[in-house]
Amino acid sequence: MTAPLPNDAAVLCLGPSGLASARRLAAALPGATLHGYARRVTGTEVAFDDAMEHIAALFAAGVAVVGVCAAGILIRASAPLLAAKGGEAPLVAVAEDGSSAVPLLGGHRGANRLARACADILGGQAAVTTAGDLSFGAALDEPPPGWRLANPGAAGPVMAAMLAGEKVALEVEAGDASWLAGLPFAEDGSGARHKVRVSARAGGDGVLLHPPVLALGLGCERGCDPGEALALARQTLAGAGLAPSALACVASLDVKADEEAVLATARAFAVPLALFAAARLERETPRLATPSQAVFAAVGCHGVAEAAALAAAGADAELAVAKTRSGRATCAIARAPGAIDAGPLAHPLGHLALVGLGPGAPALRTPEASRAIAAASDLVGYGPYLDLARPLGRGKRRHAFALGQEEARCRAALDLAGAGARVALLCSGDAGIYAMASLVFELLEREAQPAWRGIAIDVVAGVSALQVAAGRAGAPLGHDFCAISLSDLLTPLATVRRRVEAAAAGDFAIAFYNPAAPGRRRPLAEARAILLRHRAGATPVIVARLLARDGEETRHTTLAELEPDAIDMASIVLVGASTTRRFRHLGASIAYTPRGYGVGAGP
Repeated sequence: MTAPLPNDAAVLCLGPSGLASARRLAAALPGATLHGYARRVTGTEVAFDDAMEHIAALFAAGVAVVGVCAAGILIRASAPLLAAKGGEAPLVAVAEDGSSAVPLLGGHRGANRLARACADILGGQAAVTTAGDLSFGAALDEPPPGWRLANPGAAGPVMAAMLAGEKVALEVEAGDASWLAGLPFAEDGSGARHKVRVSARAGGDGVLLHPPVLALGLGCERGCDPGEALALARQTLAGAGLAPSALACVASLDVKADEEAVLATARAFAVPLALFAAARLERETPRLATPSQAVFAAVGCHGVAEAAALAAAGADAELAVAKTRSGRATCAIARAPGAIDAGPLAHPLGHLALVGLGPGAPALRTPEASRAIAAASDLVGYGPYLDLARPLGRGKRRHAFALGQEEARCRAALDLAGAGARVALLCSGDAGIYAMASLVFELLEREAQPAWRGIAIDVVAGVSALQVAAGRAGAPLGHDFCAISLSDLLTPLATVRRRVEAAAAGDFAIAFYNPAAPGRRRPLAEARAILLRHRAGATPVIVARLLARDGEETRHTTLAELEPDAIDMASIVLVGASTTRRFRHLGASIAYTPRGYGVGAGP
């Protein structure tokens, strides 16, 4: 019942002397990818130019990393991203000659197993230092898939007590705890100062492990409020003293596949959703506590909540809680003698992440964005944006669209998620600033497609171009500012003029997006003319082009000298307020806007 190896490990090779070992690892580890330092290694699946940046991006995304290199390189690359123990991705250093494999981080998240697997493949030794693994071959904070540790903070002291030879009791109330056989539990646990409990029940003392032995059946009327269904489920579990973390799945009738209340409940408990046809649920009728002829007449089976729970929990299960109801929902709980494998029953729960990539460079992509890309099955976006997501996008289905196909790419992302895929819709900069997030929500509200109802949507913030441009120039947005798009493709030019007039009158610093394109110079020229009526020609202006990409350029000018014909769509233009200043420092121009209202204002 041991947990499987990570199935998406990135095997990194930094030089030719380690390539043979790296190739053997990439070929033998499940789903592994070979990554090579482009200046020294050729013929790998993924090439990278900056080792530190590449390692950090993979680690931030939660990808298991096996580095055939010095451990110090991996440590220095990942150190700025370290969080609390237990949250980091597996990180393993392997000697170039294969003689040793060292789990550096994520020992109880797969790194120890991964290091041992690497050592077995290369004929070396795994230098596992985790005390529990070394002494017992098992650890309380590394349970099998589906199991959950209710109180992680309690595991360390109990493992330490075992290592010190203290008496530790084991109580198994539910599930198969054979994976704990290697740990030195006392045969007679009476009087033990420490206790480990394996139970489906909530609360209690000691280390509490919950096996996935419960199935929650849910029925509801069409259009039931998700909050009502979730509240009923939680009340039912609490009333029976059962732990939500012992749930293996939420189960229902297959016609509820697009019912928001059912989908939201499964997501809230972070468990799979199992759906069954009415004919399959009807076979559970002899085991039902409250069969209903009215339910049979309506849906073709004598019960939904009880039957779905029993069908998911298996032939040896029994009802732990018979049907309970609220105004528009019903709930029941079945309990199995062993762990429920809900994987084969799972109905895919669609998810859409609207991901802001930042301006381009991986170093300016947030760890949350990297994790969202790594977790997706499908990537949707403008083709060059998909290219920016490498190497995290390797092996994922790509759905590339041209410029001008914004609505088509949003529909594609929604349709894919509606069919159960985990989708990342990639946007430049921030997904919510002149990007796809607003269009996705507009389509979702306007069209309300049935297949889109159950999609969970996350907007993953990114670093916007205005932030990077301002940082390159100094701090021109250091006080009140606004952003205005000068594209008149979707916004009438009269509206653009009105917004520029208002910003000029309000003395805001302004970030102009979409400033100009071939055949579209007029909006920027008119904006410049409007601003010159309100502020001095010497007002600092920054033109930033191709930010964080090859050919990047940041140029300082003034409002009077700004040339619209020299600006293109790869640029962003920042115009200072009347208080914005410019000076030189170490030979470079610095523009900044003082923070204070009237304090130190003026040239």
